[in-house]
Amino acid sequence: MRLYLYQRRPGSNYIIRGTDFHGNKIFESTKTTDKATAEAKRVKLEGLLLKESVHGKKAVITFDQAAESYLEAGGSHRFLGHFDEATGKWHGLMGKLFGVELRSITQSYLDQVAREMHPNVKPTTLNRDVYTPFVAVWNHAVANEWADERRWRRPTKKKKGTRQALVANVKRVGSFPTTYERAEKFVCAMSPANAIVMTILFYTGMRPIELFLMHSDQVNVTDRWITLPASKIGEPRGVPIHRFLIPLLTALKKRGGMLVRTWEGEDWTVVEGNGGQMKKAITNARSRTGINDISPNTARHTVSTTMVVNGIHPHVKDQILGHAVDDMSRNYTDVPRKELIEAIDTLPVFQGWAAMPWMSDPIGQGSQRQKPLTKAQKAKLPKAKCGDTLKTTRLSA
Repeated sequence: MRLYLYQRRPGSNYIIRGTDFHGNKIFESTKTTDKATAEAKRVKLEGLLLKESVHGKKAVITFDQAAESYLEAGGSHRFLGHFDEATGKWHGLMGKLFGVELRSITQSYLDQVAREMHPNVKPTTLNRDVYTPFVAVWNHAVANEWADERRWRRPTKKKKGTRQALVANVKRVGSFPTTYERAEKFVCAMSPANAIVMTILFYTGMRPIELFLMHSDQVNVTDRWITLPASKIGEPRGVPIHRFLIPLLTALKKRGGMLVRTWEGEDWTVVEGNGGQMKKAITNARSRTGINDISPNTARHTVSTTMVVNGIHPHVKDQILGHAVDDMSRNYTDVPRKELIEAIDTLPVFQGWAAMPWMSDPIGQGSQRQKPLTKAQKAKLPKAKCGDTLKTTRLSA
């Protein structure tokens, strides 16, 4: 067996050609026009094929090769990492394990990779971002007889009552509610397009992804009702419209097309179920207000908690938010729209928020950009205390 370098035309990438020890044809791009680099890749591939012929496939398959086969078979690329075309390198889990032979990966090696990638996170995050995608690729390799079946140990929560050192339970931003007073200050410090998104979230309790994918045809302002054809639990549902949103949604619906758009008039980017492009806006709003614990997901928790404080029945609240319900709750899944609208209207409204120009003119104001504050302006901002106790009262229309 011998492999050769081949170049279709001057300046094109070198290609490795030949046959392996089983007579199978080899035709693989080196992805480089540099002959020395291509030659190094040829020698490496030749060595791997020789090793494979002697010891079998298990001796040479690397994690990235198994992962690429896993993806080609329909596996999810989420949490495996992303490929940077500019540098030609993988990031994330694929980057950490690129070129590492499966047979050399041990439990301690995997644990070390997980600690390096996420040094200060909860076990659930480690499981989601590292162990789950890794095990999925490993099981795919086992099915192809590239690796031995193995039971991998995952990180678990520490049991109560043990003498193990306790780690501070730091809440993740977006996983707890805020007050509407703080929300008003935060949202009003944002540029119009982003503020419009946050306002709708704080007065509907929708998931950000549901709003980013919403078409204006799903909004019925007259009947104060939003129709969501599919939710996270796989069932369609309706969302009542708070009276505060009527002027805003009326203008957005009249424009047509996707309900919310970026300041450039483009649709919001959604990748694998996540809305994008708001990170910079959130960062800027935190800088302007000193409030560092609000994100798009904060709105949903705030709506939920506020309605509970306002005495709304849990089953009514769950239907508005689209939560999964148990068998006993099924008796409440057909709550009339009137009751749902009355429930959402218990969320408080503020004159300062309502007076923002983009509330009455979202189309004209939506293309405006918020100018960054100067250092002198930032110094004058009052510092808000994070984690304030939620205090919300019902306000009349």
